[in-house]
Amino acid sequence: MIVDLFIPCFVDQLFPDTAMNMVKVLERVGCGVNYNHEQTCCGQPALNAGYWDHCKEVGEKFIKEFQADRYIVAPSTSCVGFVRNNYGDIFTNTSLHNQCKQVQKNMFEFTDFLVNVLKITDLGATLKGTAVFHDSCSGLREYGIKREPRVLLGKVRGLELHEMNDCETCCGFGGTFSVKYENIAVGMAEQKVKNAEEAGAEYFISTDMSCLMHVDGYIKKQGKNIKSMHIVDVLAAGWD
Repeated sequence: MIVDLFIPCFVDQLFPDTAMNMVKVLERVGCGVNYNHEQTCCGQPALNAGYWDHCKEVGEKFIKEFQADRYIVAPSTSCVGFVRNNYGDIFTNTSLHNQCKQVQKNMFEFTDFLVNVLKITDLGATLKGTAVFHDSCSGLREYGIKREPRVLLGKVRGLELHEMNDCETCCGFGGTFSVKYENIAVGMAEQKVKNAEEAGAEYFISTDMSCLMHVDGYIKKQGKNIKSMHIVDVLAAGWD
């Protein structure tokens, strides 16, 4: 099977190792990967900021870049959830209507793709320590996953997964929310990290790098002894 990769803009620019680890895992389970170097963004930041026309322009580019009828896999429930749930409103009854439907049907978040499409739950990963998993708002409420990441993490050798209090509560990032309402966003990150500490966590894991970026900023600022990790990086750990 050949799959197309969508690497979100902030992952490409700030966390390229996570993108490469997704390639590593997909190839390990037998997938060939195709990466269109022209890809940039799905348009979510523009729409969230109220720029509908800019979002549509970016979205048109996105759709045209994924015209092969293949699975599109991304390490972000936020981006995939946005395409699945918002592109219909933007492109219905336009010249890209059918192409949009195809892209929406083909797009999958990484853990959903592994568990529900490939039917794979054990990657042979090893990571020793105690971890908590943060359900991102996009993953839980927009994309609709909860079981899949936990099934995969449960197979990681040496990893003890604990449930922290309020694991489904927002971390405070929310895109531009964390910029416009900094004090509130920091307070929410503080509570999230406190819950992780109370659960004895050495690792703070999520499917969304945007959440991890926000929480990790607080962790580093406060000198906390917790490491934030994307689930892709966890599943690529412990093997060559």
